[in-house]
Amino acid sequence: MKSPRLWIAAAIVILGLLSYWAKRSVNPITGETQHVALTADQEVALGMQSVPAMSQQFGGDDPDIAVRTEVTALGERLVQNSDAGKSQYRFQFHALNDPNTINAFALPGGPVFITRGLLNELQNEGQLAGVLGHEIGHVIARHAAEQMAKSQLAQMLVGATAVAASEREGHGNEAAMLAAFAAQMAQLRYSRKDELEADTLGVRIMSEAGYDPRALLGVMQILARDSRGGRQPEFLSTHPDPGNRADKIRAAINQRFPSGVPSTLILGKQLAEQKN
Repeated sequence: MKSPRLWIAAAIVILGLLSYWAKRSVNPITGETQHVALTADQEVALGMQSVPAMSQQFGGDDPDIAVRTEVTALGERLVQNSDAGKSQYRFQFHALNDPNTINAFALPGGPVFITRGLLNELQNEGQLAGVLGHEIGHVIARHAAEQMAKSQLAQMLVGATAVAASEREGHGNEAAMLAAFAAQMAQLRYSRKDELEADTLGVRIMSEAGYDPRALLGVMQILARDSRGGRQPEFLSTHPDPGNRADKIRAAINQRFPSGVPSTLILGKQLAEQKN
């Protein structure tokens, strides 16, 4: 006769899988079937509530009004000229006053951030459009809500493993740690997939707004250069290696423009004058 703990563990697994399956929905923009933990309204509410804390963590808003205006205007142009503008999300664009951190990120529901550290590395509007387009891609692809659903499932599976393993005295904690490690590895793999999808969406979004998507390759070169120089960009701690991403970006550009990138797409003006 099986131990009650094994029955409990099995029930937890079944409940977790059923709950994860119930979170299934089709993304209206990407057409992808996803498992998401939040509704679009909940994503917006969570993102908006988190803006002040995230801003404070990176030194608050950049004091240069020209920089803030440039980031906001370009972000809004990207949204208005892409499917992002047809979504329920409330996009905001924030330049943050942190010169030492090279990073950009998005919260669920629409808030997008870029640090002064990364802005100082960018050379033109096209590169900024690539970074912001990538982050907009994360929002419309609902990556945060998708990762939350995966995390909830992983936590339930870890709990079930711990309950089952506790049948063997002294091995419960070890088994739980191994299960947690496996869950983290699975989430890391999916996170890398999300980053590549965001790059593909970024190519689409920036080109729809009139920018040459090859500028995003320039961003990858900047990140790779900074990484070799010993100043590891924070951006790389949550994003795949730029070399691997560059290949995927080239493929996305070739797929979108099989006859070559149109000459009407631009890199835009230089950003250097706004760094002083």
